[in-house]
Amino acid sequence: MLDEPTAVLTPPEVEDLFATLRSLTDEGRGLIFISHKLAEVMVISDQITVLRDGLVVGRTTPAQTTREGLASMMVGREVKLGREVPDQDTGDQRLTVDRLRVRGDRGNISLDDFSVHVASGEIVGIAGVSGNGQRELAEAIFGLRPIESGTVQVRGETIAAPSPKQVRRRGVAFVPEERMRHGAVGEMSVSENLMLVDYHKPPFARGGLLQFGIIAERCWELVRRFTVKTPALSTETSHLSGGNIQKVVIAREFSADADVLVVAQPTRGIDIGAAEYVHERLLEKRAAGAAILLITEDLDEAMQLSDRVVVLFEGRAMCDLPRAEATTDRVGLLMTGVSEGASASA
Repeated sequence: MLDEPTAVLTPPEVEDLFATLRSLTDEGRGLIFISHKLAEVMVISDQITVLRDGLVVGRTTPAQTTREGLASMMVGREVKLGREVPDQDTGDQRLTVDRLRVRGDRGNISLDDFSVHVASGEIVGIAGVSGNGQRELAEAIFGLRPIESGTVQVRGETIAAPSPKQVRRRGVAFVPEERMRHGAVGEMSVSENLMLVDYHKPPFARGGLLQFGIIAERCWELVRRFTVKTPALSTETSHLSGGNIQKVVIAREFSADADVLVVAQPTRGIDIGAAEYVHERLLEKRAAGAAILLITEDLDEAMQLSDRVVVLFEGRAMCDLPRAEATTDRVGLLMTGVSEGASASA
């Protein structure tokens, strides 16, 4: 029984794993492969059972269905897969990370001379296997982790020793990868989490007093606009599903007065329907001119949504590829640490 066995594997490593699994079935062994990655399910499975809310909602085979069909069974409605992202002109450079050097929790170098820039109207995807500096990058940009050397600039202005308050004041929003650790407070209500950033600003506060009526109106507006499923605004956020907690975090950050977004692992651990919704909101912000740094371990997500893809390996940038050049084979090889020059010579 294998539960999400490819979560931290590169595409070449997945191919190697599948070859091993096929050899096991050829020897007469039976395997249960649990995954939310539909393309992999279609490739490796002989029979497919679909679960939704703990119940079996369908049984099929790869020959009898499609990825779209599986997604519809999983969610209970039609789901768009492989969306087309229209090209659009980009504007001024909004976020610049220049030669960043950052240490991890154990004192090791997690980012080493790493640079990236994001312009208005652009999504830049940071792709890589977990543990190659993604978390440290997001935390350093947002002032949650000290920077040993290098700079973070917003609209060309360097933020010295960034702190979350300073970064937010420059118009940067942050969706962290650990929503219940850094994104939301589980013991707080839905409305309290929605207002964590803006509660002290007019019209939500006047003369040091919270304006509860205005706050409630704003929170219901966000709940409706971002389709957060909650019994009430007073419901503790920890009682919501993972997808709805993520929507609370995204509703708060995307509705803030920010045109630069650092978004880390936005669809990790949520169902396909919620992931589809998150992708739609990201593309809406892109169309509105936001500069978005998308940090994700989901290669399909990075390649579908990003205008450019930067591969992060052991804290260094392996490439900076426009969408048209970021093929699965090419990016997958770079994720293993094989440079393009070495690949070509091999």
